[in-house]
Amino acid sequence: MPKIKTCKTAAKRFKKSGSGKFIRNKAFKSHILEKKNAKRKRRLSGTTVVDKTNAKQLKRLLPYL
Repeated sequence: MPKIKTCKTAAKRFKKSGSGKFIRNKAFKSHILEKKNAKRKRRLSGTTVVDKTNAKQLKRLLPYL
């Protein structure tokens, strides 16, 4: 069987946690930050776990992660 190719765009955006869940950065933190209050920007700064409905798709895109 041939090897499965990793989707490089997904590999740059997602990591796997110790428990095997996928981790992602939050969106809406790159520009137009003046109108967003500090509390909102602070909440957007961290990472979060990918929803389980998308985990199956990610497993296909990142077979060796």
